[in-house]
Amino acid sequence: MGYRLLHRPWRVKNPIYWLMLAELLGLVPILVLFGIAQPDMYRTTMWRIGNANGWNSNPNMILYAYANHRPLPIRMVSNVSLFFFFRPRPPQPPGHLRLTNFNVAISVISLFMLLVKMIGFIMKVWYPLVGGLISLALTALYVASMVGQMGPDHADRDPSKHSSVAWYISHSCAPARAFNAERSCMLAKGTFAVTVYMAFLYVVNTGLAVWALLPNRGLDVEEDEYGGGGGGGDDDNSSGSPTSAKQWEMQPPRTPHGTTVPFTPRTQAFHALDRKLPLRYG
Repeated sequence: MGYRLLHRPWRVKNPIYWLMLAELLGLVPILVLFGIAQPDMYRTTMWRIGNANGWNSNPNMILYAYANHRPLPIRMVSNVSLFFFFRPRPPQPPGHLRLTNFNVAISVISLFMLLVKMIGFIMKVWYPLVGGLISLALTALYVASMVGQMGPDHADRDPSKHSSVAWYISHSCAPARAFNAERSCMLAKGTFAVTVYMAFLYVVNTGLAVWALLPNRGLDVEEDEYGGGGGGGDDDNSSGSPTSAKQWEMQPPRTPHGTTVPFTPRTQAFHALDRKLPLRYG
């Protein structure tokens, strides 16, 4: 039989079970952390602390722009909003996603897909192609969340306040102590760490799926021998396999004409009665 793309078995299953457990252990804190961060638990505070230390732009630029009826001084990354973390935004038109809502959405989707994966493995329908595509999509979503949390800030006109990485990632939380926001800084760090952890798990899941999809001659031959192959697995077993002619236990003996005759099993009681029925003895 040739290469099959969809109905392919996983090369290893135990690592996938452990990955599902690790995924569950990561989903619990990430659901809590993303829920706490929504909608603006510490985003604006972190932005103000960074501006006070000269690490990012001034958060008042939004107010200045609206007061002077000027366009918002926000680059493309900020307008996309998936990659925008620091700046508070005015009410957006319907359907415009914000990072915090995006993070909550992907965490809920991840939990749902974990349940689907567990059921799929029980039902033996979670094939590498399906798992690989879903893991790849979740990897992209979590990478987008990572970029949004550590997103660059080049909106200020002063080049000295341009930053490529959020200050709470590249610095310690000591500067937030003066603003009574050290706990918020630790939450931001922890959220980013768990996001990286989840992205790593989905990368590993994608790698296992790709490995299972690679052509494997030995695996394909084994599938052909044990009922996988193509059309005619049952016909081969019923007509030409050696097991069809094998004598099984309690099978009637064959006659020269090819027919079988019924027989009574010879038990110990049968021999003890000297092959005579109890009602006819004597």
